[in-house]
Amino acid sequence: MKIHTTNYQNTFIEVAEDCPVNKAETPPLKGNKKSIANMQFEILAKNPYKFTSDDVLFQVFANKNDLAESEYKKERELFFSKGQPCFRASPLTKRYGFGLHCDDNEKIAVYKRESKEYDDFLADETIKKVKAMRSKKA
Repeated sequence: MKIHTTNYQNTFIEVAEDCPVNKAETPPLKGNKKSIANMQFEILAKNPYKFTSDDVLFQVFANKNDLAESEYKKERELFFSKGQPCFRASPLTKRYGFGLHCDDNEKIAVYKRESKEYDDFLADETIKKVKAMRSKKA
């Protein structure tokens, strides 16, 4: 079975051109439930450069579907047996004003668009830059 990946290496995912906020916003809770954006943000904010994109996306899927840890190995293989949207399609980069840096080991961290670190990544010519996907067609 072919396994797909969403991981990037030495890449910075910029905020989408049509992102509606000028300053990053923490994704709000929806009632008492965490949204996908909220779960992604929580994992990344607490664990910079600890997980890959694949790790975070699968963990959110596992949490959302109440998977038991004993099911993770099999379910992860199934999850990545078909292509999954990467963080370029995440609400964090499209709606909430966060950029994501992927290091040489494919580990990721989140940065506010108004931060010095965000600007430093944009200025660094050794890092590949990709924009988050637009929410609306141009």
